[in-house]
Amino acid sequence: MGWRGRKGSNGPALVVFVLCFLPARPASPAYPASPAHPALPAYPGQVTFEQAAKDLSSSDPGTRVKAAQMLKEAGYPEAAVPLAALITDPADEVQLEAIAAELNIFLAERIVPRKRIGFVIEVRNQVVAESAFSSGPLAAGPRPVPGEVLTALRTAMRDEQPRVALEAIYAFGVLAVEPAGAARRELLKSSGPALAAMIGVPDPAMRFAAVRVIGRLFAKREQDESIEEMVGDAVITALNDSDRAVKGAAMQTLGMLRYTRGVQALTDLFQYYGKGEPAEAALDAIARIAHTASAPLFASQLTAKSAALRGIAAEGLARLGDASQLAPIQAALGNERSDSLALTSAFATAMLSGAPLSPIAEALTRPRLHDQARQYLVELAPGRSSLFTQPLQDPDARIRVDVLDALALGGDAAALPLAERALTDPDPQVAKAAERAVARLRASQPRPVS
Repeated sequence: MGWRGRKGSNGPALVVFVLCFLPARPASPAYPASPAHPALPAYPGQVTFEQAAKDLSSSDPGTRVKAAQMLKEAGYPEAAVPLAALITDPADEVQLEAIAAELNIFLAERIVPRKRIGFVIEVRNQVVAESAFSSGPLAAGPRPVPGEVLTALRTAMRDEQPRVALEAIYAFGVLAVEPAGAARRELLKSSGPALAAMIGVPDPAMRFAAVRVIGRLFAKREQDESIEEMVGDAVITALNDSDRAVKGAAMQTLGMLRYTRGVQALTDLFQYYGKGEPAEAALDAIARIAHTASAPLFASQLTAKSAALRGIAAEGLARLGDASQLAPIQAALGNERSDSLALTSAFATAMLSGAPLSPIAEALTRPRLHDQARQYLVELAPGRSSLFTQPLQDPDARIRVDVLDALALGGDAAALPLAERALTDPDPQVAKAAERAVARLRASQPRPVS
C-alpha cells in the first residue's frame, strides 16, 4: 500500500488564526469529575463548549480545525471522545489538530507548539507527538484514555499522508501505556498485529516509530502474558533492517520486551561486531532479557577490554538473580575508576544482596549518571519497596521526585503506601510526583475476580 494519493495535499504549511483560546484548566490532584457541559469563558470570539463540540461535525474543514484548536487549548476530558472522530477526518490539517488535542488532554505536561505575535498565534506543522513520546513513559498523566481515542489513533497509523501516520503512531505510543490487567491484555492483543505489520512498510521513519512504540507498549510487566511471537519475531526481522536507526531501535526493543526468542539473533550480532557501539547495543539487549543461557557470555565479558562491555555484563549477571555472582562482579568492577561502573556495582549489590539504595539515589543529582541511576531504581522497585523508604526521606527534593517516578514505573502495588505518604510532601513537585505514582500504582493493583 502506498503512502500517498488519497488526500492529495499535505495541507498548508502555516495556519494563522486570532488568539481566542482559553487558559489551560489547572490540574487537580484528585482529578474530580468535570461538569457535564463545561462553559467556556466569554473571551472575544469564543463559543461555548457545546458549540465547539457541534462544530467538530461541520461540513467545513476550516470550522472543524478551529473547533479542534479551541478544544485543544481548553483541555477538557469531555472533548476526547468527540475529537476522536476527527483523527480519521478526510482533511489532513483536521487530523493533525485532533491528534494534538488528544495529546493536550492527557499529557502530564501539555505540549502546544506555538509562537505568539501580538494577538495572533502561528501554528506550524511539526511533529509534536514524537517529542512527547521521547520524553519518556511518564509523558501521559494518570487520567484514563477512552478506547475510542486509541482505536482512532491505531486506524490513523496507516493513513496515506506520512505526517499524519507518524503523528498517530507516536501519539498512540504516548497514550496507550496506562491500561492494566484485562484492559492491557486486550489492548496488546488488538494492537500487536497492526504495529508488527508496520515494521515492513517502505518508509524508514515509520519502521523506526513502529519498533519504538512496540518497545514502549509491550515492555515487559510482571503480570504480562508471553508476548505474541508475531510481534516479537517482527522486531527480530528489524535487526536486519538497512536503516541503522531502525536496527538499533530493534535491539533496544527486544531488550525491553525481554523476548527470549531474540537471544540467539542478538548473540550472533554481538559476536559479529565484537566491539564498538553495535556490539554494546546487542549485549545490552541480551543483558536486559537476562536469560539463563546467556550467563556464560556475561561471565566471559566481565574481563573484556571494553569498560562498557564489562558494565553491561555485570548488569546481565545481576538480573539473573544468582547471588553467587556478586563476588565476581565486585572483583571485576571494584578497581574501576569510572563513576558509571561504580554505579553498576552498586546496582548489582542491591539486586543480589538487598544493599541500601543510597549510592544509586545520590547519583540522581549528577547529570551524567541520572538516567542510569533512575533506570536501576525502576528495576529494583518490584519486590523491594522497603529499600525505598530512606531515599524518599532525602533532603534533596530532586531525589524524592525521581524515586517516586521510579516506583511508579516499577509498577509494584506494594509501594503504594510509600507513595501515598509522599502526597503531603511540602515540596509541590514531590507532591505532584506522588500523585502520578499513586495513580499508576493503584491501577496496577490486582482486581478481584467477579
